[in-house]
Amino acid sequence: MSFTPKSLCIFCGSRNGNDPAFVEEAKKLARAMAEKGIELVYGGGSIGIMGVVAQEVLDHGGRVTGVIPEFLQKHEVGHSNLSELIITDSMHNRKRTMFERSDGFIVLPGGLGTLDETFEIMTWKQLRLHDKPIIILDTKDYWKPFQDLVEATISSGFAHDSARNLFSVAKDANAVFDCLKDIPQVDEKVFTSHL
Repeated sequence: MSFTPKSLCIFCGSRNGNDPAFVEEAKKLARAMAEKGIELVYGGGSIGIMGVVAQEVLDHGGRVTGVIPEFLQKHEVGHSNLSELIITDSMHNRKRTMFERSDGFIVLPGGLGTLDETFEIMTWKQLRLHDKPIIILDTKDYWKPFQDLVEATISSGFAHDSARNLFSVAKDANAVFDCLKDIPQVDEKVFTSHL
């Protein structure tokens, strides 16, 4: 299955990480999104990779929608120059709004919040609440432990083999768009096999 998204949600860190490659690859992805006319939907922050991605899309003429909970906005970490900023009353509603505004999801290096967002959107796909693509941008093998954990759930009998198809892995920004041309189909058994 292939499609052209109008908007993509990026999950990523509110820090830059220790390797400059994380930021550089994020910038490449952001520039490509702007050039392709794909709107960025993200967590609304001005710091870390989040801020870098948003600013890069804006600097290249793209549209950016940020979604941030009120309590984080009060700490002045929200980006003040976006195309649209949506302030929610909770983290849960933030994730729901990002989901509703996006045609797919790209996961960049990040911390615990990024892990939370990624697992939740994968779980929703496993439960067949959506069939949107989820692409992990695995810069410098950052997400290999995540992939190993998913494999462990399969090999230990806690997930169906088709759980591997809940997401795709891209090694660089260009490969993200190749993944959109070949989105894996998820067998219904990923949900029903344990019922």
